[in-house]
Amino acid sequence: MNKLIFILTILVCFLTVGHSLGKDSITNDYQSSILSHIVNPHQHQLKFYWKDENNKNYASFQNLKSSLESEQKKLVFATNGGMYNQSFSPQGLYIENGKTLAPIDTKNNGYGNFYLQPNGIFLLTKDNNPEITTTVDFENSGNVQYATQSGPMLLIDGKVHSKFNKNSKHINIRNGVGILPNGNILFAMSKQKINFYEFATYFKLNGCKNALYLDGFVSRTYLPSKQWEQLEGNFGVIIAVTE
Repeated sequence: MNKLIFILTILVCFLTVGHSLGKDSITNDYQSSILSHIVNPHQHQLKFYWKDENNKNYASFQNLKSSLESEQKKLVFATNGGMYNQSFSPQGLYIENGKTLAPIDTKNNGYGNFYLQPNGIFLLTKDNNPEITTTVDFENSGNVQYATQSGPMLLIDGKVHSKFNKNSKHINIRNGVGILPNGNILFAMSKQKINFYEFATYFKLNGCKNALYLDGFVSRTYLPSKQWEQLEGNFGVIIAVTE
C-alpha cells in the first residue's frame, strides 16, 4: 500500500509540474513580443490624465513627464488610455477625479474596434479598487474616481471575445488592460503586430477574468524600468503611475 501511495504521489507531482511547465512555456512565448507592467493600485499612485491646468491636452508622455517634474514628481509608467476623437477628446465615457468629462457611448452599431460589441470600461473606484466591466453592465453609484471606455473587451468572464478569430490576419500593435486574480492591474502592449485572439490569450494565460483593449497602432508605453521609453505620441487620455 505504501508503495502504491508513493507511486501515485510521484505521478501527481509529475502531472502538476508538467502542467506548470506547459503554461510557463506558453507564457514565455510572449516575453519577447509583449511588454507588460503590473500595478498594485493600493500601493502605487495610478491616475488618468487628459488636460493640464491650462485646459490643454497633455497629448504626449513627454509633456506629462515635464509637467510632473515641475511638481517634483517622477513618471514611472505611462500608456495611452483609450480611443479618442478627431479633437483628441475621449471616445466614450471618461471620468477624472470623480467628474464625468465625457459621456458614456452606448451605441451598438457604430464602426470600428470601439463598437465591436461588447465593448467596456476600465475604472478605478475612490477606494482604489480596479474594475473592468462591459458597457451595458456599468453602473456609477458615485464611487468612481477614474474611468475610460474603450473596445472591444478582450476577455469576458474568463472567455476570449467570441468574435475573435484565432487565425485572423488582422494584426496590429495593441495595448490593453486586465485585472489579475489578486486584484492587481496588468497593463500590456505588444512590441510586434498581433491579432486580437493572441492578445486576449495573453491576458487569459495570466489569470485575468476580464480584460479591455485600449488602442492599436498609436499605442505607446513609457516604462524605463524595462528600458522602454516611448515619450512621443499624440493621445487623448493617458494612464500613468507616478512617485
